Amino acid sequence: MTDSCLFCRIVAGEIPSTKVREDDLVLAIRDIAPQAPTHVLLMPRRHVRSLDDLGDAHAALLGRIFALSAEIARAEGVEADGYRVVANHGRAAGQSVDHLHFHLLGGRDLAWPPG
Repeated sequence: MTDSCLFCRIVAGEIPSTKVREDDLVLAIRDIAPQAPTHVLLMPRRHVRSLDDLGDAHAALLGRIFALSAEIARAEGVEADGYRVVANHGRAAGQSVDHLHFHLLGGRDLAWPPG
């Protein structure tokens, strides 16, 4: 845990959140400023700063994040029409918290290209 990291503090239970799912590797919570009817953030419990810090050792974590994304999409009822899972790296891409996280978005048409 990094004391100054917002998501580490959420994982630790220091800051309240609306949990969707959790396990030993991942916490999934509702986004506080949703951009779609379904907007869930999936984050590793252990601090990983960004996509740029990932390596082979994170394969199980990434597999779990994407498997959990699919489980949540089915539970939220967005799998039939489609959903998006996205991660941002760096400020120019929209990363606002330096803790790796993925956005699961669904429940409305999502434009392409994004941004």
